[in-house]
Amino acid sequence: MNIAGRVAVQTGDQVGFAGFIVKGNGVKRFIVRAIGPSMKVNGNPVPGRLMDPVLELHDSNGQTITNDNWRTGGQEAEIQASGLAPSDDRESAIIRNVPAGTFTAIIRGANNTTGIGLIEIYDLGTVTSAAQEEEKSEGPTVPDAPEAVVELANLSVRGNVQTGDNVLIDGLILQGGNAKRVVFRGLGPSIQSNGQPVPGTLQDPNLEVRDANGVQLRFNDDWQQAPNAAEIQSAGLAPSNPKESAILLTLPPGTYTSIVRGVNNTTGIALCEVYKLDN
Repeated sequence: MNIAGRVAVQTGDQVGFAGFIVKGNGVKRFIVRAIGPSMKVNGNPVPGRLMDPVLELHDSNGQTITNDNWRTGGQEAEIQASGLAPSDDRESAIIRNVPAGTFTAIIRGANNTTGIGLIEIYDLGTVTSAAQEEEKSEGPTVPDAPEAVVELANLSVRGNVQTGDNVLIDGLILQGGNAKRVVFRGLGPSIQSNGQPVPGTLQDPNLEVRDANGVQLRFNDDWQQAPNAAEIQSAGLAPSNPKESAILLTLPPGTYTSIVRGVNNTTGIALCEVYKLDN
């Protein structure tokens, strides 16, 4: 599963946040990118894009890695070898090999600049340990153990929802051969930081999900009005505020987009979340 979020990056706490979870046993390799100057829609540059994005990656152990300009972070050759090097040198990227855990990526503007930015997480596969590689090269003397299964499981992108095209947009690529049950959520009034309500939240978010052709698969305003609200509740992912939105769909492999807007063009800080269910 590859995931991305497009946000309106401002200053202070109103920058772009993407939280994601790595699940399973073993070590996952991924790349996170912060994109701005190269952003295009229908081949045309996005107006008001963030011209010099800075990327921070935080893990649950308190470690932070920062990159401003992907060629200068000490991983230039590794990023190029991944095939996912940003096309503009001012954009940022970080590659990490990690066990299961919780991570937060933050996109800011260099020198407090503002604009529309894109934060992306790409799954580069499961890392096999050096010991396992050595064992394979010598020829196994015992039956092969099952390969570790590690996956990017959930995504949450926090950003400032404005109007027009400056809303909160998440992109999702589902891989593999089987359909997957996915819950999308658009949150606002219930957002907290360190147990305290976040000032300036979007008080009435609505949510839509579209496929790769731009066809709307479902729209929701107030999760309890969803046709499968009971199923959302059974999954343990019902929003805590009835004004918040949720959509549960069974989706085949492909590319999908979820969009959070404010009802009646209201604005504020919102969360757009994606959960891939295990069943």
